[in-house]
Amino acid sequence: MSVRIRLQRIGRPKRAYYRVVAIDQRAKRNGKPIEILGQYDPVLQENKLNVKQDRVEYWLKTGAKPSDTVADLLKKASAPAEESK
Repeated sequence: MSVRIRLQRIGRPKRAYYRVVAIDQRAKRNGKPIEILGQYDPVLQENKLNVKQDRVEYWLKTGAKPSDTVADLLKKASAPAEESK
């Protein structure tokens, strides 16, 4: 089983809200995830992405591959933390 870290759409029409999930890559967009890792709200101005960083790192170490969108979101989320050091 190949695991991907990707977005799962929830919310009402025209008001998207996403969960960041670890899921089998063959599963449907809204299929049952292995684990919910966080959420992403594109409408908010601040704190758009909230994830359990330790669980994301665990899944990446075990071979899960993030989708392009999730990889960009994780990179943007970690960039301000690195700049402040």
